[in-house]
Amino acid sequence: MLKVERISVMNMENAIRGARNPMNSWARMDSFYDENGNFVLGENDLSLARRLAVAGSDHRKFLRQIMVSMDITAPLYWWKEFDTYKVGTVANSCSTMHKIQAKEFGRDDFSCDRLTDEALAVLDNLISFLETERVKFNETKDKSAWHNMIQLLPSSFNQLRTVTLNYEVLINIYYARRHHKLAEWHTLCEAIENLPYARELILVKKENTEA
Repeated sequence: MLKVERISVMNMENAIRGARNPMNSWARMDSFYDENGNFVLGENDLSLARRLAVAGSDHRKFLRQIMVSMDITAPLYWWKEFDTYKVGTVANSCSTMHKIQAKEFGRDDFSCDRLTDEALAVLDNLISFLETERVKFNETKDKSAWHNMIQLLPSSFNQLRTVTLNYEVLINIYYARRHHKLAEWHTLCEAIENLPYARELILVKKENTEA
């Protein structure tokens, strides 16, 4: 299970202006803000942006200046893979160390949508034990109960992180992970496909192949 929420795309105006710096072609800028305050790439700017994006990472430095913020809720086993992407990313996560005892454990806290019935029974038993230890810790502050929760917490436990990336990082993620065996990556790739100008600026390798 993976959920993407609260997506914001920022700094596109400054990025496209910077893309024109090498040729001093600012007079050709034709982008604008619509009545809803959304930044719209004009025909000239979109043509330039697409050409640079397709040309490769050396030419599309401006994509590193288009920032994306999103809230991602995903299991710990997925976050371990996401943490491969260290350059151009920042993430603030909900803390299991500080808040694991704050709410009751339930199935909704875990990615278990593809478990068999037998595996679900095992998970339910573990959830029951974790909840017992949570109540014990809140009542007694017994550190052994806290350690039982931390050390037995399965990798299917869902964690929320607010993540900041850029369009260049998203190109790398999309083409490295869109066919991954973990379904969570497919959900993130679908979210990437729906970002503003994703087809022109992020899905460039696919378009280049089709051309």
